[in-house]
Amino acid sequence: MDIRQLNFAYVPKSGQLQLHEIDCRIPEGKITTIIGPNGCGKSTLLGVMSQNYKPTGGEVILDGKDIAKYKAKELAKKLAVVHQQNEAPPDMTVEQLVRLGRMAHKGLLSPQTDADEEAIEWAIASTNLLPKRSLPLEQLSGGEKQRAWIAMALAQRTPMLFLDEPTTFLDIYYQIEVLELVRELNASHGLTIVMVLHDMNQAIRYSDQLVVMKDGRICHQGTPRDIMTAELIQTVYGVKAIVREEENAGLNVVAIGI
Repeated sequence: MDIRQLNFAYVPKSGQLQLHEIDCRIPEGKITTIIGPNGCGKSTLLGVMSQNYKPTGGEVILDGKDIAKYKAKELAKKLAVVHQQNEAPPDMTVEQLVRLGRMAHKGLLSPQTDADEEAIEWAIASTNLLPKRSLPLEQLSGGEKQRAWIAMALAQRTPMLFLDEPTTFLDIYYQIEVLELVRELNASHGLTIVMVLHDMNQAIRYSDQLVVMKDGRICHQGTPRDIMTAELIQTVYGVKAIVREEENAGLNVVAIGI
């Protein structure tokens, strides 16, 4: 995916841009994480990249074609999105939710095929939800619910997966569980993954590439080891930090003041 000279405003004629001249390339088969301060445009950029928002300028190119020219079902076979906040009937089971991911491949009344069943089984197994498949969503923990939504996206069988703040509202155990799942999906199945995260150290640990944003612009992009410096953190976040190599944790950021 290539993002070229992208601009976006919620009110196109207002002149108040939320995204300014965004240029970025999403490498195939890698994990790219968008980071930056609150309100900098991270989720907005992901929304434009997934055609939830229409850009006011520039283009997003997927497999050589502007995503604006994809029909909804056609795009849904290319990329799947797990939003920051998701809603479903509380009595819906995990398997029922995951089955909704197959809608991109069929009409509303089309019968289930062997390919559908295979995709559903794979999605549930890949997210370690086989023992929970018959449970209603209301009986799941926060981490299990997030894995269920990821399973629904996986059932689309797309080569790209977008995750908007997948660790929000989760305690640290389930944050790590979800991020380990993301890394496994990338390593074992070659998925190209783009996610938005707040935690810098989690982004460093679980990403091949970082896209750092501030005030609706991309100010740095590259591998964590190449770009993550104390100077960058001071410029982007306004805090003093130490970036150091730790024996068991790898590259690590420690904030020390403002």
